Amino acid sequence: MRFKLLLVLSLSLGSYSSFAQNGWTSLFDGKTLNGWKQVAGSAKYSVADGAIIGTTVPNSPNSFIITDKAYGDFVLELEVMIEDSNSNSGIQFRSQYDPNGNNGKGKVFGYQYELDPSSRKWSAGVYDEGRRDWLYPMSLNSAAQELFKTGVYNKVRIECIGDKIKTWLNGKPSASLVDSVDKSGIIALQVHAIYNPAMEGRRIYWKNIRIKTTGLKPAPFPTSVYTVNTYPNRLSDFEKQGGWKLLFDGVSNRGWIGAYKTAFPEKGWKIENGTITVMPSTGGESTNGGDIVTTEQFSAFDLSFEFKLTPGANSGVKYFVTLSEENKGSAIGLEYQILDDSLHPDAKLGRAGDRTLASLYDLIKANKQSRFIGQPGKWNRGRIIVYPNNHVEHYLNGVKVLEYERGSQAFRDLVAMSKYKVWKNFGEAKQGHILLQDHGNEVSYRSIKIKKLNTL
Repeated sequence: MRFKLLLVLSLSLGSYSSFAQNGWTSLFDGKTLNGWKQVAGSAKYSVADGAIIGTTVPNSPNSFIITDKAYGDFVLELEVMIEDSNSNSGIQFRSQYDPNGNNGKGKVFGYQYELDPSSRKWSAGVYDEGRRDWLYPMSLNSAAQELFKTGVYNKVRIECIGDKIKTWLNGKPSASLVDSVDKSGIIALQVHAIYNPAMEGRRIYWKNIRIKTTGLKPAPFPTSVYTVNTYPNRLSDFEKQGGWKLLFDGVSNRGWIGAYKTAFPEKGWKIENGTITVMPSTGGESTNGGDIVTTEQFSAFDLSFEFKLTPGANSGVKYFVTLSEENKGSAIGLEYQILDDSLHPDAKLGRAGDRTLASLYDLIKANKQSRFIGQPGKWNRGRIIVYPNNHVEHYLNGVKVLEYERGSQAFRDLVAMSKYKVWKNFGEAKQGHILLQDHGNEVSYRSIKIKKLNTL
């Protein structure tokens, strides 16, 4: 009996020693909530069968249990289970707690690893709880949207090293973010507020919560996954490895010329404070400095850019611009519409809203929610992907708002009903310039970057 006891003790100490040598520290002892404190809401937290269980209650804001300690650089791993697809939860990291927030009820805010088993499927995305809203919606990485499973434990991994944040779900790479708003903070487990009384008593389970803070090395992560980089006009080493390049360096007009011109416009555009801005004039197309285009042409690509509207402003980002039409006014091309939908009359023209913000101008309406639109004075992030097979997608602030097949019969039918019907084979060129439009209103651009995609 004594031999067996010594053997068990030896094996236990050996396992603990291995665990410690690998640099991992457990944040949950499997039996109690020691090291955690409940704040902000009144949801129920308990421990059973080696798991922390969060249970929803009515008439409570979002509830959290938070760590006693703040963490900077780390790798966090744990397992989580949600019973059904109607619940929602999250794991806070590098987050902050203000006991005086929410009128003294307490407020947790900061980065959140989203747990979203709904049909939206944004689990492993990065949300900024109580502050900036969505930073990395999972529509940016559709390949990871099917990974979360209800009713079973899912493996979560969060890696924070410097300003690089990456997430995994069930061993698969999910989100990539470069951001420096918070360099350290607490870890917290969320039970989301409920608004339907039928949702009372829904449970979320967390177990095997461990963290590593020393000897950190970035885990392999595919460069094909899109990175949200909040530093203006700057590429991370990871983005450079993935083939991204800046089309605007933040300080000069290098790589750009006026449409139908041999040089950059002498008036009508301003470059300062890291932005390239088309200046206001009469509100007409190309009546001041005129459109500007890239000197380089592109075929299949992933284009990302940020834009800031002024009230009532109109502009556009065009692609597959050949300049062959010698059009008076704005040059011709497929257009990602840039518009203040609330004030500019163009929003009410066209067919069924196909001239509104992020739409394929005069052809396809962008399907967007108001919560994902930064109003005039705030920066928005646009994205256009043209795949080698001519499938095209428009995104606004990380959310896909439309898609179509360039050159398909459906596309040609839309062209035949539009202003573009007078141009033969409109939008079907093999390659073209990227264009920023002068529509006579002040609109600023920055962080214009592109990645060439392999052609078939």
